[in-house]
Amino acid sequence: MPEITIEKLNEKNFDQFLSLLEKFAEFEHLVPPDADARVRLRADGLSDRPAFKAYLGYLEGTPVAYVTFYLTYSTFLALPTLYLEDIFVIEEYRNAGIGRKLFEFCKDEAAKRNCGRIDWMVLTWNKTAIGFYERCGGRRLDWYAYRIERDGFLK
Repeated sequence: MPEITIEKLNEKNFDQFLSLLEKFAEFEHLVPPDADARVRLRADGLSDRPAFKAYLGYLEGTPVAYVTFYLTYSTFLALPTLYLEDIFVIEEYRNAGIGRKLFEFCKDEAAKRNCGRIDWMVLTWNKTAIGFYERCGGRRLDWYAYRIERDGFLK
């Protein structure tokens, strides 16, 4: 089994993170972060109090995956919730246990932070991810996801 390591986002690996994020945007048919967003990502991810946590997954020293998450709060549980924002493995490195290792890492982080649960969303067309999460113990909820884009709340 090849060696898989996980490293916290830092100045040294930030460009690798951006490269992986671009590949994820391409996979999801989204526009990658523009220059201004990249500046915000650096500031928000590398500050003393980061807005999100990011970790890169390496296979034998090559950056091939990443995970990002942040904490929210459940008033009903009266405990924090780890919200899994992104988990991505470059296509040619899938099925090598990297995604599972990153997901298990998130579960360990949730336990360390005394979280009551882990939440995330999956695009309905991403059957591979749906199957992965269900094999990892995830279950689909009976909730609809809603969103208002920035232009819908700025005056």
